[in-house]
Amino acid sequence: MHPNLTALHKIAQKPERIILGLMSGTSMDGLDLALCRITGTDVDTTCHLLQFETVPYNADVKNKIREVFPRETVSIQSLTLFHKWFGLLHGKMINETLSKWGISSHEVDLIASHGQTVYHAPLSLHNLSEVGNATLQLGDADHIAVATGIITLSDFRQKQIAGGGEGAPLAIYGDALLFGKSNEPIVLLNIGGISNFTFLPGKNEEGSYMVTDCGPGNTLMDMFVQKYFPPLQFDENADLAQKGTIRTDWLDAMLQHPFFSLPIPKSTGQELFNLEWIEKLAGPISRDSDKLDMLATLNYLSALSIAKVIKTLPSYTLIEHVYVSGGGVHNPKLMKNISAALPEISFHSMEMLGMNPDAKEAVLFAVLANQTIAKGGFPLKGLPSLSLGKISFPL
Repeated sequence: MHPNLTALHKIAQKPERIILGLMSGTSMDGLDLALCRITGTDVDTTCHLLQFETVPYNADVKNKIREVFPRETVSIQSLTLFHKWFGLLHGKMINETLSKWGISSHEVDLIASHGQTVYHAPLSLHNLSEVGNATLQLGDADHIAVATGIITLSDFRQKQIAGGGEGAPLAIYGDALLFGKSNEPIVLLNIGGISNFTFLPGKNEEGSYMVTDCGPGNTLMDMFVQKYFPPLQFDENADLAQKGTIRTDWLDAMLQHPFFSLPIPKSTGQELFNLEWIEKLAGPISRDSDKLDMLATLNYLSALSIAKVIKTLPSYTLIEHVYVSGGGVHNPKLMKNISAALPEISFHSMEMLGMNPDAKEAVLFAVLANQTIAKGGFPLKGLPSLSLGKISFPL
């Protein structure tokens, strides 16, 4: 047997695995690294977060990402070079972070790399039925595996599409394994660049798992701040949005976007929700008061789109608690707007479930890798049983 296959077989047989989960999201703020100790499989999976850090992307890295994401037209050379370059960059970041933590690569069993989404194309975006849903994440895992010496799983979304899904969001697979033992129906809401949630029906309730994107989370607000309030990268503590007034004419026009009328489950990205869409809809935005009003309106749009989708759940009246992760949990105005739109529900940080809200997405990919290596598919009601992630070996 090939030595790498022997090593993988041994890892699969271990009572616990040390897995480094990586997440590079549409916010492009940096690489999240979550070092996890994981035991068990299925709903007996337990995960202990050993270390977490976000390694920020500098301006040069962000500009390189913007050269390929989320553009309909891009140089094939740029795309090809980016795939390798981004993998090498992540390998370097991993090695430096492990060294900072005082951890040898030999102590890490697996890496679970999400990569960088450069284009997400569900059928609703292009209507080419002969192709159907598609998505593309770059950051070559072979280069990560060779640079770090650690077996790497990547490209998690393709198998879910092959199984009939849209490739996003994938959170349900990890959420159900870690939190599926809840007795009551709960919603796990993640507000990253795009907002999405997982609905867990609870052991004592009838119903199936559900996962869907809701619409823009932080992405429109972040892009708007970066252009109109440089050098700021985001609206920290909603300081700017707090000064603005919601413009109902803008809001009403935004809510006419066809995505908001699609049935769930659905998925989206910056391919639909971007700065060009805002500026085309609102026209010239030059006055300072208009800039603040736009931020207040975008904040409310994100909140309203989340509330609207949660209300469509068949078990909506049974939901008492929503647990929130992602950067949006730190935006007080956004959280206030969501709570006001759903006054009958209590909103909490994921910390109340023992999960670092900033680390959750990276942790979930570590959990996906663990399930694929140690067990295989996912025992989820109403979802195909899949093994997610392609395997890349070191030299």
